[in-house]
Amino acid sequence: MDTTQRTEQQRSADRRRRELLEAADRVVLRDGPQASMNAIAAEAGITKPILYRHFGDKSGLYAALAKRHTDALLNSLREALDAPADRRERVEATLDTYLAAIEARPQVYRFLMHPAEGGTGTDQGFDVGKHSAPLLRRMGEELAQVIEERLDLGPGSQQLARVWGHGIVGMMHAAGDWWLGERPCTRAQLVKSLADLLWGRLAAAGDKVGGPGF
Repeated sequence: MDTTQRTEQQRSADRRRRELLEAADRVVLRDGPQASMNAIAAEAGITKPILYRHFGDKSGLYAALAKRHTDALLNSLREALDAPADRRERVEATLDTYLAAIEARPQVYRFLMHPAEGGTGTDQGFDVGKHSAPLLRRMGEELAQVIEERLDLGPGSQQLARVWGHGIVGMMHAAGDWWLGERPCTRAQLVKSLADLLWGRLAAAGDKVGGPGF
């Protein structure tokens, strides 16, 4: 097989994988954590063994969906952080971007963060922490990098940026999870309250000289 044929086969496989993930997305939007491999295979018009061939099992499919949605969310968060506005406005915009994303697609959020809620039959044993924790760690590291690039935190800045990155993501996740379940206030009220909590040291930190600013 020559290089051209291999490239075309890879493109075809990538295209088919995207189509299957789009089918999975439709089922997750409908069923949330109850989304099953059987339902996803039916939505895609294939048998479950073919779905296994592409993803291995539900954990493999979950990982692929998680990457798809986390990539999109991280891109949106970066845009909010880099928007032409003052720092307080960008902090609020970043918090609002995360909360708006989970509010717009709560079934997807629950599938990614609470998958064990839907575990039945062959899908049982789908551990929440095993799969959701890497998503939160990735978001924490990404945010830490942004903070380190933009803020002059003085000695130990790399470690402090990582503490802040993971702390802010943990706060957003915990507060957002509680808010999505109970809706005790508006999204705008939650954003302002969380920004108030964060604001003290963020307001005091200077921008890095020659950096993109925060």
